[in-house]
Amino acid sequence: MRRADRLFRLVELLRARRHATGQWLAEQLQVSLRTLYRDIHDLTLSGVPIEGEAGVGYRLRYRLDVPPLLFSPEELEALLVGSRMVQAWGDAELARSAGAALAKIHNVLPEALKREAQLARLFVPPIGADLLPWLQPLRLAVREHKIVHIAYVREDQTPSQRRLWPLGLFFWGRAWTLIAWCELREGFRHFRVDRIQHLDTLPVRFPDLPGRRLNDFFDELEASHGVSIARD
Repeated sequence: MRRADRLFRLVELLRARRHATGQWLAEQLQVSLRTLYRDIHDLTLSGVPIEGEAGVGYRLRYRLDVPPLLFSPEELEALLVGSRMVQAWGDAELARSAGAALAKIHNVLPEALKREAQLARLFVPPIGADLLPWLQPLRLAVREHKIVHIAYVREDQTPSQRRLWPLGLFFWGRAWTLIAWCELREGFRHFRVDRIQHLDTLPVRFPDLPGRRLNDFFDELEASHGVSIARD
């Protein structure tokens, strides 16, 4: 995380709580206490109204106002459910980002909608972070167009080694699936993330080739099943 982003998030965390300990803030930002104290010192010098001290805790002396966001109760519930789904079923980095985004939204809601958010009774049970050790590196590989090498076990327990171009990740309610171009099979294949035994992200970017893009996978799927797939 860039320092500018970290400082912005620190202010958002302080806005979301009446009082926050240094230890809690450091854990949320994934930095040492020493780094946190330095960040708070620099924010204070720049005019952010933080008061408190090391070992006691911190708070904002007055609210930093941002124009309120207006949502219908249904829109607000959709945001809450979406955020909680990511927190429950995503990797640790996605969960932290979802929590930070939700805190930003909550900070700028009018009081009536804040009460609506507090009254929402929609819950998403977690599936267990230990089931998702490869989700974060796969997300990064998809984003950065990096080739990955995986050790994989199929449903019939047959092991295999694959070198893949990761194109997209899909969540089906119980499991994450990777859609990739497989160099071994020279075609699109899908892999259950929870069946990956080992993964290495290679320092090699795969090219953007016609016929091997995610949209090409969708085209093949639509042609073979005769259905239209939403891609937005």
